[in-house]
Amino acid sequence: MTDNSETSAVIEAPPDEPPPDMTLRALRQRILQQEILAELGVAALQGRSVDQLLAEAAVLAARGLGAEFSKVLEYIPADNRLLLRAGVGWEPGVVGTATVGADLESPAGFALRTGKPVISNHLENEERFRTPGIFETHGIRRAMNVILQGDGKPFGVLEVDSRSDTMFVEHDLAFLQGAANILGMAIERERYEQSLKAAVARHEVLLKEINHRVKNSLALVVSMLRLQARDDNDPKVTERLEEACTRIIAVARAHDRLYQSYDVEKLDIGIYVEQVCKDMSDAVSQLDIQIQAEHGIIIDIDRAISSALIISEVLTNAAKYAYGQKPGGKIWVIVARSEPHNLVLSVRDEGPGLPEGFDHKSAKSLGMRIITAFSRQISGHMTVNSSAAGTEFVLTIPIDDNN
Repeated sequence: MTDNSETSAVIEAPPDEPPPDMTLRALRQRILQQEILAELGVAALQGRSVDQLLAEAAVLAARGLGAEFSKVLEYIPADNRLLLRAGVGWEPGVVGTATVGADLESPAGFALRTGKPVISNHLENEERFRTPGIFETHGIRRAMNVILQGDGKPFGVLEVDSRSDTMFVEHDLAFLQGAANILGMAIERERYEQSLKAAVARHEVLLKEINHRVKNSLALVVSMLRLQARDDNDPKVTERLEEACTRIIAVARAHDRLYQSYDVEKLDIGIYVEQVCKDMSDAVSQLDIQIQAEHGIIIDIDRAISSALIISEVLTNAAKYAYGQKPGGKIWVIVARSEPHNLVLSVRDEGPGLPEGFDHKSAKSLGMRIITAFSRQISGHMTVNSSAAGTEFVLTIPIDDNN
């Protein structure tokens, strides 16, 4: 094998000066090659898969050099071999299975190891390299290889092969290397996208696990508060602890939804409120909560939790003031879209109504302060309609922060 470390490529001596008609043919060929490179570049920008691009590059490389054969060889480090990953002209069963050596004695291996292109126009007399058996099987007389970079390390080799008498020349290398460079950038892009997708998947799994643990931790806190409530002899303290439990359960329910959902940052507010109301029904047995919740309204988790806490507080107040301890008190909860970008939450009871002059914005109770604070936090507008026939709290909020 000849060591050509001082040259940029391993190329046989060029042929004699071509006649004018061959020069014109070569010019046309160069124009075609530029068109092909543009076509390959567009294909790479369209986001096609690596397999599709490899197959298309093999076809275009052969067409651009007027060759009958081409192949994309992928380097397999574990075997120190180059796998024929894509190609044209080969017999059935060759693509995807055939391999060639990746050592310096192989033309493709030399291009891979040194980064230098290889042109061999007389394979039958080649003394620099070992001629792969696949060439003999297919009657190939000429070959040209260039390195195919990808993701900071060589992906493999792009090669064209021919049975014809037309020789490959050094000008052909610019075309083939250009095609390899476009292909290499596409390979790097896809690998980068796959890496990002894997990172996002890991992130989502981690968030789901965190939400699951948060839900379990909150459930533990609820259990501890209820134990404390049962052991305390002060009815007011017991009441406050039960209210705290209700708020914590509403937050825990959101984390439970996130743990079970594909989306770890948003949830369906209708389904979420239904579950919160069911929890309230279980906790406050004297209430008969009627829920009419529209499904498919997706909002981010922070807005959903704030909305659920507001509903929880209004339900707690209704249980306490609208019906007292009387069983069977009905409360209607509505969750619906209002216009394209707004959400309406409504809670209505049939109690005696609020005291005359009541202003929810200036109320001093903890529950009303929570309602006012969370309404402001999610850019909501709260209205309270009260009469002797009952009270209705209506909260209108934008579905997302951009509206």
